[in-house]
Formats: sequence, structure tokens, C-alpha cells
Amino acid sequence: MITALALLGYAACAAWCVPVLLAPLTRRGASVRAGLAAWLTAMASVLVSAAVAIQFSLRTVAADWPQLTRALCRSVAGGACTPAVYGSVVYQAGVIVLAVSLTLAGAVAAWRYGRRVRRSRAQTRSHARAALLVGRAIAGQARTVMLDDPRPAAYCVAGRPAAIVVTSGALAVLDPPQLAAVLAHESAHLAHGHHALATVTRGLAAAFPGVPLFTRGAAEVARLTEMAADDTATRSSGRPALVTALIAIATGAAVSSAAAAGAGIRGAAAPAGTMAAAARAVPDRVERLLRPSSRARAAAFAAALTLALTLLAAAPPALTFLATR
Repeated sequence: MITALALLGYAACAAWCVPVLLAPLTRRGASVRAGLAAWLTAMASVLVSAAVAIQFSLRTVAADWPQLTRALCRSVAGGACTPAVYGSVVYQAGVIVLAVSLTLAGAVAAWRYGRRVRRSRAQTRSHARAALLVGRAIAGQARTVMLDDPRPAAYCVAGRPAAIVVTSGALAVLDPPQLAAVLAHESAHLAHGHHALATVTRGLAAAFPGVPLFTRGAAEVARLTEMAADDTATRSSGRPALVTALIAIATGAAVSSAAAAGAGIRGAAAPAGTMAAAARAVPDRVERLLRPSSRARAAAFAAALTLALTLLAAAPPALTFLATR
């Protein structure tokens, strides 16, 4: 029972405290891969700890119900918990109600997660088929279609088949280098399975809507996967093309990537008010592309995140070992 309480205590503490520690380390995207690994490891660590705690609790219930009620009573009331207390009908009924409530809460969380994942997959498949059916193929671009929509947008839809969708509004404001950068960004999402990460983390956020690790973690994973796709796109298309493409899509106004490169956009700041109409993650991404972290800073953040994910991964087995000695 001590093992179960230790693991549950760790899971609760990590679920509320870890986001406060990880968010500053991943905010600027100095080390994107380590940041993604840290958030995902934290979620897995909490889930594994809770699952193992439930397993130990069920094992104790099956082996010795009186021992469970006695240990639970003494862990809360200490010496004030006498046999008359934990042996009373009222107390026993309360423990049963608590156990049933926790079981129902777990079942509801599992149902909410499954419903969100199924709905997300169904919508993704439906959207991909509709885009390929209604959209017009773009010459020279595999699995890329154009939809008639004056609003600038570009996105990818995973599934079988997968598709990259670019609106006519986006084509109107993007020059060829910018379009290549946007397509490279979306292809990176598909190649690295970012949609799967989004499906899992959003499902966890839906299953545990009041838990900061999962709600904040889903948003951070989404932001970091965008930055990871940006890094892939810049390696093939360069920073100026991607930065100006982001600004053009966000504002709906064409921005010349050639002129921006000539003006030294690598070290320039985005014009004031430029990103007002942009999505939430775009200003951070543009700032990161314009002012990339130094190698020393990136290495320091990677080391800190690696240490954090190592501790998070080691916590459940370490607590289990210590509590069962």
C-alpha cells in the first residue's frame, strides 16, 4: 500500500509541478527534440506511475482488504486511527465509495481519451479524402492539392492517403521559394509522424481536462512540432523564404523572400504589429527563426532537458524499488 501511495503522490505532484519546470526550458525552442522528449516522457511517467499504483492497490485489495483500509486510515490520521475507527461500518463504507469513485473516474478518462482519438482519426481520414477529391493537383508537387479559398492557409492531413493542402489565397501571396518552404514544412510533419503525437496528447488533454501536465503539454507539443518542421524546412529552403512565407500567410500580404534575404532578414526583427492576425505559435516561430539560439545555449538547454527527462523516466521504478524494500 505504501508503494501505491508513493506512486500516486509522485504522479499528482508531477502532473501539477512539472509544467512549471519544463515550460521555461522549451519556450524558445532552443532544443526542440529534447523538449519534445521531455514533455512526452513526463506524460508517460505520470501515466505509468498511476497505472502501477492502481495495480498495487488492486493486489492489496484482493489479498487483504482489512490491511488496505488500515493502511489508508493510518496514512491520513496517523496514531488517531484506532481499530475502532478503521473497523467501523461507516469507515469501511467510505473506503468502498472512494474505491468505486476512483474506478469510475479512470473509466471515464479512458472513455474520453478513446472517443477523442477515434473522432480525430475519423475527421483526418474524411478531410484527406475530401481534399484529394475536391482539390486540384499542383503540377510537380506530389500529394499536394489546391483548394479555392481566398483565405491564405497551408496544412497537411495525415492518413491513407495523406495530403498537403494549399489554398488559392496562399498561392496568391507566396512566391516560388516561399511555396517550396511551406511544402517542405508540411512534408516534415507527415514524415516525422507529428499528427500521431498531436492525436495522443490532445486525447490525454481531453481525458484529463483539469491536469496541467496534459493540457499544457498538448499545447507545448503542438508548438514544438511546428518548430521541428520549421527546422527541416530551413535546411532545404533557407530562413528568409520560410519567415516571409509565415508572415505572408499570417497577414495575407505578399512579402518578397528575395528582397528580405537581400535586406538581411536573418538578423532583423519582425515589423511591429505584423503578426497581429497570426496564429498563436507563429510569432514565437518567427522570432526563433530570426534570432536562432547559439550552439552553446542550445547545448545547455539540451543538457537540462536531458537531465529532466532522465529523472522523470527513472522516478517510477525508483519509487517502486524504495517503497518495496
